[in-house]
Amino acid sequence: MEIINAHAHIYPEKIAQKATDTIGVFYDIKMQMPAGTAEQLLFDGKRAGISRYVVHSVATTPRQVRPINEFIRGEVEKHPEFIGFITLHQDLSDEELSLEIDFALENGMKGIKLHPDFQRFDVDGDGAKRLYRAARGRLPFLLHIGDDRYDYSRPERLVRVAKEFPETTFIAAHFGGYRRWDDAVLYKGLSNVYFDTCSSLPFIDAARARELIDLLGADRFFFATDFPMWDSVGELARFDEIPLSDAEREAILGGNIKRLLGL
Repeated sequence: MEIINAHAHIYPEKIAQKATDTIGVFYDIKMQMPAGTAEQLLFDGKRAGISRYVVHSVATTPRQVRPINEFIRGEVEKHPEFIGFITLHQDLSDEELSLEIDFALENGMKGIKLHPDFQRFDVDGDGAKRLYRAARGRLPFLLHIGDDRYDYSRPERLVRVAKEFPETTFIAAHFGGYRRWDDAVLYKGLSNVYFDTCSSLPFIDAARARELIDLLGADRFFFATDFPMWDSVGELARFDEIPLSDAEREAILGGNIKRLLGL
């Protein structure tokens, strides 16, 4: 059974420690990994039997977009285990958006990562809709969704967007809504929204996780760790506590993301 980590942040070595510390402060959570480098991700994942990783980072200003995307491309080229997602920013020009999406497609990137709370945009705002239109359904969007401290990424915002852009695939991280798991019911019936398991299992019990998977469909979930926030061994142990059939477990651990991304 292949295990794929469908949500991992990586950073250049010179800023990895600072970036990791910043995330910990933002969420007021002790980071389980010492620094978010590619090498640390591979070391951590190997201990849990993970063979591939969706890797990305997030631009908080427009000028960061191309350097980040070049960095992700370089790490994908160095590490065949990596599946790259680019980032975008809502303040890029139309021409810049087109160039970045062409860059992604030409270099084998498989998706686009956005973090509305870090980047400070509403998931259903005009700025975000420019990004969805620019991609025109050619690449899926992985979005941080939830966090009851902010309004940018409320699940109902993604529900509205998924209905407005039915040709576009959205991956709602954190069981569809970090710290807003009760709102997951809003996604029911949306065929273009998928979910990952990261930054949720330490806070919801196995029975609640099973309820959410039943509600939204085991074929729509991907195993993920939100590296460097959580360690792979611990996340896999928590995942294994969820009462799943062998077929469901295999699908969530790797089969579903392979099918969606055409791996």
